[in-house]
Amino acid sequence: MNIEILLFDGFDEFDAMAPWEVFAGLAQVTDRVRASFVTLDGAGPVRGDHGAVVMAQGALSERPDLLWVPGGGWLDRSPTGAWGLVQAGEVPRAIAAAHAAGTVVASVCTGALILAAAGVLAGHRATTNPHALDDLRAFAGVTVLEARVVDDGDVVTGGAPACALDVALHLVGRFVGPDIAAAAARELQYVVPAVDAFVG
Repeated sequence: MNIEILLFDGFDEFDAMAPWEVFAGLAQVTDRVRASFVTLDGAGPVRGDHGAVVMAQGALSERPDLLWVPGGGWLDRSPTGAWGLVQAGEVPRAIAAAHAAGTVVASVCTGALILAAAGVLAGHRATTNPHALDDLRAFAGVTVLEARVVDDGDVVTGGAPACALDVALHLVGRFVGPDIAAAAARELQYVVPAVDAFVG
């Protein structure tokens, strides 16, 4: 399974690093998972919203099995981050193309607004950061839910940044197996929230 985590200037570090911890850790113990940081422009350094610099390993491929989109920079309308990406349009178009090719797309926090701008949430249920729920409701065709994780088939979304672990572990359970997801949670000493926090 090829998992790509999309980075962009102004991304929220936790949104990207929490799933990386899950996916890359899993890739060390099974050849069923391969994870990488990507950008539209290829390998190179990318600066997060809080100043951390992460090295992307390559360019977004045409059809990864799973594409993870973090948030960051939406709530303060930053020219970098999710808000700026939506205004520019290039990243939403790339996400739309990958989704149309058969990629499952996932997001956490305000990454859902990038997915909405890409059009991939139309006709789907989704969630986002609680402070951005009204922004998500402004996109036509999106059924907005208040939940930690919403799995609606080819799109999976999570709430505020801490939900990144929930979404990542949920995806491991869905695509690799629930026993593997449970083992990953134990390794992290992470207590998965009650099932009523999940939809789908």
